[in-house]
Amino acid sequence: MARACSPRVWSWRWRRNVLRRRSDLAEAWVLLAAWVSIVVGGLVAGLVTAGAVGRDLDRQRADARSVTAVLTKDAPTSVAPRLGTPQQVRATVRWTAPDGSVHTGRTTVAAGSHAGARVAVWTDTRGRLTSQPLAPSEAAFRAALAGVLAAVGAGGAAWGGAQAARAALNRRRLEQWAAEWERIDTRRGWKTGG
Repeated sequence: MARACSPRVWSWRWRRNVLRRRSDLAEAWVLLAAWVSIVVGGLVAGLVTAGAVGRDLDRQRADARSVTAVLTKDAPTSVAPRLGTPQQVRATVRWTAPDGSVHTGRTTVAAGSHAGARVAVWTDTRGRLTSQPLAPSEAAFRAALAGVLAAVGAGGAAWGGAQAARAALNRRRLEQWAAEWERIDTRRGWKTGG
């Protein structure tokens, strides 16, 4: 049993022998290319994706500004209050952008807030409402998660391509085997099958 796991058994496609077919060597190259693509391609895809997502989240954090907005109308009261959690509802607020222009928009506020109440909102460099930026630790986690998902996706695509190539090689081997059996049976003067 120990012999079955020896390097000679694993590398049989690379060594010259009378039983090795050209398709066996092609399959060995396909598998080697797949593993290199999985490792290198997955690593590159993961690092590039993590870097791009991290830079984008850093830019969003740098562009976001916290401004004070004023509630224009009374906020609706909560429909089904939950015990112990403050209810948030959407309401219209007004704020002043960095260029001095006045904007209005809808954001979440505490349920039952009265008109004129001040609420903190986040805006981008143009003064448009945006969501609160992620903390640096949350941004790093999201970038890392995106990188891992990209690496797994790239590796899965490489492995799927290798399996498709192996399936095509197996179909070709079966066709060659059937043709060889047909040739041998015809030479002996009989045919197998119906």
